[in-house]
Amino acid sequence: MHEWALAEAVITAASKIAVKEELKEIKEIIVKIGELQQVDEDILIFAFNQLKKDLFRNTLFYIVKAKSKLECRVCGFKWDFKTQNLDENTVESIHFVPEVAHAYIKCLRCGSPDFEIIEGRGIWLEEIRGVK
Repeated sequence: MHEWALAEAVITAASKIAVKEELKEIKEIIVKIGELQQVDEDILIFAFNQLKKDLFRNTLFYIVKAKSKLECRVCGFKWDFKTQNLDENTVESIHFVPEVAHAYIKCLRCGSPDFEIIEGRGIWLEEIRGVK
């Protein structure tokens, strides 16, 4: 259901942009998704296709992944989320509540759980192409 809520939010945001830009039809939407979101792309695309109507009847949706970069606040070390080698249950927990990442992830250099997510969190509209 997480993916359905994301799809609805994207459609809502794109609708507002379409009104502002006076678009009569939206041809393409590129959605960028942070790796930390752990979104199931197939379910998200399915949700987009089920929500297609009005301005979105013929819209093509594209998903681009943004790698997650973490930075330790203690030692300054930077690393990728994927290098953490987390088990499936932990990854699932982070999928539903990304904020819990701090409970499971520690700096690969100094072991501190005090880190910042500097890239690859969230979901955003990268690009919208439409017809005026």
